[in-house]
Amino acid sequence: MQESKTHEVTVDIVIFTIRRKKLEVLLVQRGHEPFKEKWAIPGGFIRLTEDLEDAAKRVLYERTRVKNLYLEQFHTFGEPGRYPNARVITVSYFALIRSDDLMLEADQDLDIRNVNWHSVYNLPSLAFDHENIIQTALKKLRRRLEYTPVAFQLLPEKFTLTELQKTYELILDKELDKRNFRKKVLSLSILNEHDEFSKTSSKRPARLYSFTENPFEFNYM
Repeated sequence: MQESKTHEVTVDIVIFTIRRKKLEVLLVQRGHEPFKEKWAIPGGFIRLTEDLEDAAKRVLYERTRVKNLYLEQFHTFGEPGRYPNARVITVSYFALIRSDDLMLEADQDLDIRNVNWHSVYNLPSLAFDHENIIQTALKKLRRRLEYTPVAFQLLPEKFTLTELQKTYELILDKELDKRNFRKKVLSLSILNEHDEFSKTSSKRPARLYSFTENPFEFNYM
């Protein structure tokens, strides 16, 4: 008897943010089998009328009610057995968002019990192969930092150099030399300097910067 060749295709979205001085990822708690009660990456099946990017944007909106986020496809996972009793291939994306821009609310229509942020470095037990997907997304994000201004999606419109460095350190999970980091970043045509200063610290106010809109490539390491 010939083996069935039918399969399903899904999209999964790894949504990163920085909050409470941690790099965190958005997870949903499943309300149905398989893996009922387990935490998972937001995702869903692709509709017949959708292309991959449209499906990713729809799933992102259904789970976050936010549009126009930085969204990048980074890998396809199709190992046999990754989904119980079915052949499911998932195309994975990662998104970056400021946590203040997102109000978390479980969608009962999607059979989601709960939705919450979790530290990338202290994840709960996850459904399917989602821990591997998150780790793969993190590796991709770290590589992107070497040549694009992707970190600006996690920062306020105007920020201090300390905030910028801390964002890089949280993603890379290591400390960076303050003097070398600032020297490298300021030598590149990637920042606008403003005649404004932070007011959130009891210490000496720090100058505010913003990213330019010009495309560029750089490597600060």
